[in-house]
Amino acid sequence: MGGAESDVTDAQTNAFAIDRLSQAFETSAKRWELIVYPSLFAFIILAAYGFYLVFSLAKDVHYLAISVDSNMTVLASNMQSISDNMGQISANVRSMSVGVDSMARDVSTLEPMLTSMQNLDRAVQHMTFNTSTMREDMSTMNRSISRPMQFMNGFLPW
Repeated sequence: MGGAESDVTDAQTNAFAIDRLSQAFETSAKRWELIVYPSLFAFIILAAYGFYLVFSLAKDVHYLAISVDSNMTVLASNMQSISDNMGQISANVRSMSVGVDSMARDVSTLEPMLTSMQNLDRAVQHMTFNTSTMREDMSTMNRSISRPMQFMNGFLPW
């Protein structure tokens, strides 16, 4: 019987140890529940917020792509306009070049006229000098005649 009693005590000791292990595990599990469940809840909230941010970013990028596409269409049409205008500018510059070449030929034709204008300028200077000389001569003659005429005017009845 001694063996049966020791088996019973061993079984009780084992049951007591298992019971203590079970209580320790439950206490430890409750501590982990206090940490894990709120952490899991916070993770779910952060994951949902992250999904919202990614979704919002994707929507914004979509609107940005649409805006860039429409702006690129406008830019392409404006670039086509610029290209057409450059063609017109190029044609205008070519016609201006022809006009400038024609003016260069005309200027070479005008060089003899410049010589004639210089001769005309000299002739006008001579005429001005001669007119000035005539004015001085008339002034001298006026001074010479005016004194005797004043004396004669005193005798004349009119």
